[in-house]
Order: sequence, then structure tokens, then C-alpha cells
Amino acid sequence: MSKLMDMPKESGYAAWLHYSRNSKVEKLPAWCRVIVVHGTDEVLQSAASELQHGLTSMFGQQPKISAVPVNTPFIALGTFPEHPLVAERFSAKEQAEVSAEGYRIRGIEMPDPAYSASHGNDDIKGQYVTIAGQTSKGVLYGVFHLLRYLQGGLDGKLKPTTESVHVPILDQLSNPANSIRMINHWDNMDGSIERGYAGGSIFYDNNAFTTNMERLRDYARLLASVGIQALSINNVNVHQVETELITDKFLPDVAKVAAVFRAYGIQIYLSINYASPIQLGGLTTADPLEPAVAEWWQTKAQEVYAAVPDLGGFVVKADSENRPGPFSYGRHHADGANMLADALQPYGGRVIWRCFVYNCKQDWRDRKTDRARAAFDHFKPLDGLFRENVILQIKNGPMDFQVREPVSPLFGALESTQILLEFQIAQEYTGQQKHLCYLVPQWKEVLDFDTYAQGKGSTIKRIVSGALHSPKHTNYGIVAVSNIGADTNWTGHLLAQSNLYGYGRLAWDPDLSADEIADEWVRLTFGRQGNSDGGTDLISTLKQMLLDSWNVYESYTAPLGVGWMVSPDHHYGPDVDGYEYSMWGTYHFADCWGIGVDRTTATGTGYAGQYFSPNTDIYESTDTCPDELLLFFHHVPYTHLLHSGQTVIQHIYDTHFEGAERAAHLRDTWVSLRGQLNAAMYEQVLERLEHQAEHAKEWRDRINTYFYRKSGIADQKDRPIY
Repeated sequence: MSKLMDMPKESGYAAWLHYSRNSKVEKLPAWCRVIVVHGTDEVLQSAASELQHGLTSMFGQQPKISAVPVNTPFIALGTFPEHPLVAERFSAKEQAEVSAEGYRIRGIEMPDPAYSASHGNDDIKGQYVTIAGQTSKGVLYGVFHLLRYLQGGLDGKLKPTTESVHVPILDQLSNPANSIRMINHWDNMDGSIERGYAGGSIFYDNNAFTTNMERLRDYARLLASVGIQALSINNVNVHQVETELITDKFLPDVAKVAAVFRAYGIQIYLSINYASPIQLGGLTTADPLEPAVAEWWQTKAQEVYAAVPDLGGFVVKADSENRPGPFSYGRHHADGANMLADALQPYGGRVIWRCFVYNCKQDWRDRKTDRARAAFDHFKPLDGLFRENVILQIKNGPMDFQVREPVSPLFGALESTQILLEFQIAQEYTGQQKHLCYLVPQWKEVLDFDTYAQGKGSTIKRIVSGALHSPKHTNYGIVAVSNIGADTNWTGHLLAQSNLYGYGRLAWDPDLSADEIADEWVRLTFGRQGNSDGGTDLISTLKQMLLDSWNVYESYTAPLGVGWMVSPDHHYGPDVDGYEYSMWGTYHFADCWGIGVDRTTATGTGYAGQYFSPNTDIYESTDTCPDELLLFFHHVPYTHLLHSGQTVIQHIYDTHFEGAERAAHLRDTWVSLRGQLNAAMYEQVLERLEHQAEHAKEWRDRINTYFYRKSGIADQKDRPIY
């Protein structure tokens, strides 16, 4: 199958796809001994191969794959138009309810698991499990759903006790909420990863493409298993070597990578250098309104698509953090994006244009310029000017993936422009995969946030799916920055795999709860470990560790939404003033009287006014602003009384002392599970949790000492502050 089959399961390499052996079932159940697949589509073949591999691993015997129906119970895989057994199983109405990438699964209990091969086709009519979709991608996602179910990750635990395990009683319809479900890689061709915390790149080494296609194939399987269908394979900060990815030097390698991911229904994208006409084409300008520039990109697009006909398109970071863009020529973002879009349009390509644009050379003395305002100020005036194949990619918050930010006000404000919501799975500001920080609760808060763009119920999840403003468009969805690398367990911290899994599941179904997703991941990853009844205590304990971890991390780091108290450049560890006098616009304005950024319309930068009412009114006043965002929107005295009843300064002291204690409790909880866990998996996580417990103390002491020295106000509980 792949390298995955040869790796020790305790390494973490198989992640949630290790398909642990079910020791309670002696041999392959009758209903899954044959997989009937009609068609040669490579994604459909991947689905059949994955199902065969999963069933073999779980039940100890390999099912047969057949192209034609058999006279015994079986599993049918196929699309509605192509597979006659699939089509007859669902009515026309039921088929129409399935979207392009959705699926239906139908299974019934067999009256006799040892079904006789002597029965004819008429007798077996309906006596099979069916996984069907409009497309082969839907079938693939349906296969992964069935495998999750059989592992006990869905619908409770399936605990067969005999050989005669029955067909699962499933009647499942599932359609993805978002048509684009994407991962961005920030990999560089030298093998490094910008903000990578799990080893080097799996795509590149020493300015060349990897030759380890098996690892890429296993990565494609992981992504497809949670419904990811798009992937950009290089850093949005496109350096000199990466600029050449769109040339004959590297396009054959790009095509090889595209083929690996294509087999799992994943379309790849390339991040491009906006200045390529200058650096590659010998032009003196990259002005988007210069005909020679447009012509150069049209020719280049023809070359790229000749090599990779199904390339998703280009990802572009322009006029941001010293990257080139249309601003150099007095043009705006729509000019630049549309020029590229016109070049890609004949091939069905998209331009994904990032909205992370701000003044990165700000004078720290300037209190009027506000980085938080930048995305809205740049892109709101351009609403409706972008081509149909341009999608704006907007970070979840207005700053940069802090542990706590408000939702970007650009969501909802763009009524006539297609958008992607950008999350960061990589834990750049949330512990860098050395600390446990399950991010799904954070993402849920974002997705459930009501913008009131068209009145109550205008949630982020409805906006980014296209349902609110433009339900007929398909160029909407969610994207996230990858957290994987070449470490054996993919994510460095084994428990950080939960964020990759959780992101995919949430992108497919944003109505899933953080609790449900944590429960799934823990059962799939640890479900065969633990006590004799299936590891109930282990599972509930691990799940609670995940659910607590974001709040734990927030409690001992930056308080009340202010952010940025990290060491510059590498962004790891406490440094309260590390960015305070820099050019990046990342200030907390702490003095001896108070702390926070005044972003009100009455006396501050006016950022609060970028929201729709009632949000703008809520954020404008300290009386109504949520405590957890107070310092993002207001500069207040240390003695300001929070809604919790505490003063700001006492809240800082209390949360940092408690946060360090809770980090130690995470470690101690893990230690208490030692006897229920595989020894190798136990040790690799313990090392990370021990580091987190010690590092949380460093955060506690630096933050508390800083604010004690600034404010001169003692801790009411007289705890050690230096």
C-alpha cells in the first residue's frame, strides 16, 4: 500500500489511519469480503484500495476487489451515473440530494452473515452496503466515513464480538458545507518551512523536489480522509528558486506531485512571485495594466497548464511584508488579481489573492495608523471589482493568528467578492507544537460568530460557504496553513495531529462541535488502547485534555486579547516588549497607569466602527466589550474592573499563576495514563508536556513581573513575583 504499512504504529506515522486490529473478530465478516467497483477512475480505485487496506488491517483478512457483482454480500462503490447497483439503491430524489463531492452510504443487517454463494442475483438484491456519489471524490470521502465508523470514531463505538458481525446500519447523506477545503504549505525548496515546527519539508530538499513519493501519497491519504481537496505546495513568500516553479526547470516535477495528489481527489496550487515577468521574463515592469506583462502571464499560463492541466491556479501574496505587487505601479489589488485571472481563465484556473496587506514599516510613535484596520481599508473599496475566478483569502482575525483576536470585519463587508477564510493549523503563536493547544474551539468561535451583515444569523460559516451572499458560486470556502513536516509523526507533537484532523472535519461540516471532533480523533488514534471496555476512561481523559488546552495556553500567555508578547522573529516564548518599539504595528502601549489599544471610533483608531451593528456598539464601550477582547479594543487602567469582578492587574496575576498550574496538570494527567498507552507514544508526548509545564512557568514569571514593575500594584494573594 505505502510506507505507512511498514511503519511501527506507535511512531504516530499512521495518525488516525492506523486501522487497529479488532481482536474480537476472528475473521473477515461476510458482508465485507468483496468490494465491487465499477469503473477505472483513479480516485475510485484509490477508494477501493483504501477500503481494502482498512478492512484487512482491522479484521485480519483481505477482501477481494471485483469489477462485477457477485452472488454473495458485498460492498458496492460507484457513482450514480456509472454503477447500476448504486443507481438502483437510491431514488432519483435521493441522488439529487447529493452534491458534487458529497456521498450517500446505505447498509442493512444481513439475515444470515454466512450467506450462501448459491443464491442468485435476485435474492441478493439490496443485500449489500453501498457507498455512492455524483463523483468519484464523493465515493472516496464516503469510504473514509465508513472506515471511521468501523473504527468506532463515529456514531459511538462499534464493538462486534463474533465473526458474524452485521452490516452497519447506516443511512448516511453527507455533503461538504464548503466547496473549497484547502491547505497552504509554507515550504521552501531548500527544505525549510517558514513557521514549520515538525521537521523539514516533505516536498523539497536542497532546492530540488523530493523523490519520496510514498510519503506524499500517505499525506494525500491523510488529507483526503478528512475531505481536503486543494493544496498549495510552496511558501506564499516566494523566493528566488521557488520563482522558477512555473518554468520548464521544475514543471515536470510539479506534474509528478500533482499526479500523486490527483489520485486522492486533491488539486494542487502554486504560490507565485508577482514580479516573475521581471525575474524570469526579462521585462522591466510587472505593471498589471502593461500589455506586455499581461501577455507574458498568458504565455506562462499556457506553459504551466500544458504541464499540469488540472492545476488549481495561483496563490498570491502581493504588496505585503516587502513582497512585490501592483502598488509599485500605482495600481490596486483588483488590477493585479484580474490580470492574472484573465491569464488562467481559459484553463479553469483560480487566483487566490491574500488580504494580509498592511504597513509593515510603521513608526511605533504613530498612534493613528492601525494594522488591524488594514485589510478592510484596502479591500472593502474594491468589492465587486474582481473577476469570477478571483478569490480573496482573509485571515480569521485582523492581525496575525494570535491566541485571541476578534473576527476580521472584512467578512460580511464583501458582498460581491468570493472569499476564503484562512486559519493557521501551524501553532506559530500558540506554542509551536511544543505546547498542547487544540485549536478547534478557537475556530468554532470564529465560524459561529454573527456578523449581522444581513441581519441576525449572518454567521461567518454562512459567509465563507457562499450561502449568505452568493449561494450559486463555488469559489468559497476555508483554507489553513499546514502544521506538518518530515517528523515521523507528521506534526512534532503527536497530539497536534488533532488540529489537522479537526480542521478537515470542520471545513467539511462547520456545525460539528469541538467536543465531537475531539472525541472522533481520540477514538481513531487511541481507541484500541486503554482499559478492557474499549478505553472509555482513556478516551474521555484525553478528550478533556484537548478541550482545555487552548484556554490553558491563553491563560499563561498574552492577556485579554492584547497579543504579541513573544520573542521577535521566531515568535516563541515570552518577551513583553519584543515588538513594542518595532515597525510591525504590534503594540500593547503598557505604561505605569494602564494597558491596551484604543480602537474605538470615539477616541481611538476607529477600527471598532468597521463592524456591523450591534457588534460595533458592543466593542465600542468598555461596559459591553467582552473581557477576553478588552485590551484589543481599549486602553484601560490596571484597576479597571472586568465583568468577572476582577481588576485587570489581578486578572493578569491570577490567570498566569493558574495557567502554569493547569499546564502542569496536563502533564500529570498524561502521566496518570501511562499504563494504558503504548510506551513509545507515551514517551514522545510526555517530553512535550514536561517542556510545556516548565515553559508555562517562564511565561508566568516574566508576564507577572513585567506588570508588577509597570503598575506597582501587588498581587492580592501575595504569591512570588520578581
